Amino acid sequence: SDVVAVDKLDLDIEPGEFLTLLGASGCGKTTTLRMIAGFQPPSSGRILFGDEDVTALRANQRDIGFVFQNYALFPHLSVFENVAYGLRVKGRSGAEIAATVGEGLERVGLAVFGARLISDVPGGQHRGAALARPFRFRPRVLLFDEPLSNLDAQLRIQMRSQIAGLQRDLGITTVYVTHDQEEAMAISRRIAIMKDGRIAQIGTAQDLYSRPNSGFVAGFLGSASPVGGTVKAASAGRASIDVGGYVWEVELSPGLSVAAGDTVEAVLRPEALTLLAHGQGLPVNVEARTYLGAKAEYIVRWGARTFQVTQSNPAAGIAFEPGQAAVLALPQAGVQIWREG
Repeated sequence: SDVVAVDKLDLDIEPGEFLTLLGASGCGKTTTLRMIAGFQPPSSGRILFGDEDVTALRANQRDIGFVFQNYALFPHLSVFENVAYGLRVKGRSGAEIAATVGEGLERVGLAVFGARLISDVPGGQHRGAALARPFRFRPRVLLFDEPLSNLDAQLRIQMRSQIAGLQRDLGITTVYVTHDQEEAMAISRRIAIMKDGRIAQIGTAQDLYSRPNSGFVAGFLGSASPVGGTVKAASAGRASIDVGGYVWEVELSPGLSVAAGDTVEAVLRPEALTLLAHGQGLPVNVEARTYLGAKAEYIVRWGARTFQVTQSNPAAGIAFEPGQAAVLALPQAGVQIWREG
């Protein structure tokens, strides 16, 4: 049977914007990128670069730069010639190639490697050469397909900083694909979270984290613990919600209207939850505690459910140990709540 990889996708990207397509494997993000690039034709719809319809144009006619997951470098060429390749194909002069490639290698810290074969350069530097190549000929649109996968954490942070800096300086419209939420939040102006070939929600990292439009988005971006309940009473932007026998008094999400008897769902961020020795909340049992200096992270159990809790500045608070009983206080405001059904 036919597989619909991307379904009814409508996406506007501003000139000079850095947009990331974020999602799990099979969500349609790489297919979307390949259609923008011209490697894969859409079965319907149009692709516009500004006012120009590029749907029928091949990839080499679209004025794009593409950084592949495997970098697509030529092992028999030097670092300099790998970066210069696109400029030579475009017929640029030797003087222009020397100047622009030299600048590009300098920007990514590869000036000293220019004369060496790419196969003789340390693996971590291959990414720099792959980055320098499309940036140097100033494409109209720059596309990245998981360029930092399989890197160690320190090099990953270094390279994403280089990518963001180059894009910001040159102002090239950029679409970046990743499954790594931290990478997406660190590098993008906007993020489009994809699910089943569609955009589940698009916005800044802060918008998506603070105001997710579904439990899926909330759970995908950052840690979140879902909790459900039944509305006992509601008025003037507030509600009393029965959560397993505990009555949770909470402000409602903007624009949400509920009535007694409605079933609702919320997602609770670890930093919004508080552990107490005594008080109002859910009776929980502490299962694990990880001390990380500036914060402590807990896993607590309430019946069959577990919650993640982050305690800031743990040295100033109560330390709860595994096996200890505690009370989980739910936040009174700033919670995203949805009506189910």
